[in-house]
Amino acid sequence: MRTIIALVVFAVSVTARGADQTALAQENDSLAKQIIQMEKNALERWNNGDPSGYIEILADDAVYFDPSLERRLDGKEELIKILEPIRGKIYVDKYEMLNPKVQAVKDMAILTYNLISVKGQETWRWNCTEVYKLESDGKWRIIHSHWSLTKPDKK
Repeated sequence: MRTIIALVVFAVSVTARGADQTALAQENDSLAKQIIQMEKNALERWNNGDPSGYIEILADDAVYFDPSLERRLDGKEELIKILEPIRGKIYVDKYEMLNPKVQAVKDMAILTYNLISVKGQETWRWNCTEVYKLESDGKWRIIHSHWSLTKPDKK
């Protein structure tokens, strides 16, 4: 009888753990889709000369690295000073987000992907890392953004 009770308790705990893991996987998948869509929405606007898509999803204390800058930018206000002067000046004919991956824990999510941007005959290849944080207002915002150029193909 003890063996049967032990087996039942074990089976229930394994089933509960499996259900918890399934729910967690579904929650992570839903969050990944949400974060990727936020990034795509911001990219769409960026590619049409509008940096507001990114400005709207930046946390106030966001930090930013870009290969065109000599140093890290600290804070949303500092980023806005860089982004506003290029409003209406950046246009991309097409882009492709490759290999997006979201890794999440509690109130943090890291999105990494490769980006190919094409304008006319020019193609740019990028690596991107965006760290999102769930803010107290329930919205996910970027607290760290890092862009770098992808190593070009050898010819």
